[in-house]
Amino acid sequence: MDFSKNILETIGNTPLVKLNKIVAEIDALVLAKVETFNPGNSVKDRMAVKMIEDAEADGRLQPGGTIIEGTSGNTGMGLALVAIIKGYKLICVISDKQSKEKMDILRAVGAKVVVCPTDVEPTDPRSYYSVSKRLASETPNSWYVNQYDNMSNSLAHYEQTGPEIWKQTDGKITHFVVGVGTGGTISGVGKYLKEKNPNIKIWGIDTYGSVFKKYHETGIFDENEIYSYITEGIGEDILPKNVDFSLIDGFTKVTDKDAAVYTRKIALEEAIFVGNSAGACIKGLLQLKEHFKPEDVVVVLFHDSGSRYVGKMFNDDWMRERGFLEENVTKAEDVIKDHIDKELIVVRTEELVSHAIERMRKYKISQIPVVDINGFVGSVDETDLFRSYVADKNVAEKPIKEVMGKPFPIVKMGTPIEEVSKLFTKENDAVLIELENGNHHIITKYDIIGSIK
Repeated sequence: MDFSKNILETIGNTPLVKLNKIVAEIDALVLAKVETFNPGNSVKDRMAVKMIEDAEADGRLQPGGTIIEGTSGNTGMGLALVAIIKGYKLICVISDKQSKEKMDILRAVGAKVVVCPTDVEPTDPRSYYSVSKRLASETPNSWYVNQYDNMSNSLAHYEQTGPEIWKQTDGKITHFVVGVGTGGTISGVGKYLKEKNPNIKIWGIDTYGSVFKKYHETGIFDENEIYSYITEGIGEDILPKNVDFSLIDGFTKVTDKDAAVYTRKIALEEAIFVGNSAGACIKGLLQLKEHFKPEDVVVVLFHDSGSRYVGKMFNDDWMRERGFLEENVTKAEDVIKDHIDKELIVVRTEELVSHAIERMRKYKISQIPVVDINGFVGSVDETDLFRSYVADKNVAEKPIKEVMGKPFPIVKMGTPIEEVSKLFTKENDAVLIELENGNHHIITKYDIIGSIK
């Protein structure tokens, strides 16, 4: 009989799959190392086992102990599998930008999940780095994994992933392309491959909001490069010890939108359902296409499964809210099609300012058209009301007609979006569109910005 003693023995030996349609413009053989075939559905299973086994060997992790780690979700899943098999407890500290699916999956495999804010400095006591360290100091018989600086991370890929890729390509690999987060995969694989053939090029995929690319090129850690981004699993606002920049030949940066769009393209064009960093890798690969020749063998690594992003990149509403869907927006009605059926909120000239304020609060809006029996006669927005209140604390009991501004411009359906955009000025924050049924709807600056691709 041929069977594994437990699920951990199924980790590794993931398939190498030729990519076709999505890389048609690349004149080389492109192969994807599809790590979603690991039992935890990500490349992180490999280093999770290695880090725990090494910690057991040197006494950092004691029997029945608690494993604590800051994770974007995938490392947590790998650690959870090992913890279940080996009898450890697990606390995963995760940032709030990670998908709900990742958090739910971690809880499903027995981990306690602590969620921290994304938009804070790494040294902030609320950051998931700081919270992880604090929990480790407060929890008896615990071990803080610290995948960023734990060198067993890159060692796992030096011992496993690198040799697999070398063997699967029969040593013909010329380029390795992978997203960089903790740095374990690119450094471990890169070290092994360059020892086999120093001419192999190692390319890292970075994201806007991360420091890697500029640091690699200049040696400068530029804090101005750091800002919040959506792409998961790659990029950092720190320099992990696992990132060996001397092994990396170059970086290319990919936008959040391109990463999301290409994540969906991989599923639709190659029938490979993988995660957000895979989309970034493919877009980065296309950005690097001038580096490849027909005889080259390019391996790109797909980190994890698309199942962890069904509420994000694979959700049309989520994509549309961020302007990531490739939709053709050319007319006035296109920018409001998602809420065109909603009732237009108005206020009448004789109503009190307090009524308008209450309506703004209730419906979470900033501008309201003013009407009387003849139609639209004015408008109010939160800025005007605030100024009026500063000038006169009793303004709330005054009629709207005393504080209203000019009425919003009105356009017909079919008006080109370029013409609508010109109607927005410093003095005018909205435009009304007359619908086919004679009713009206409001177009705000937010609607226009949301339509920009």
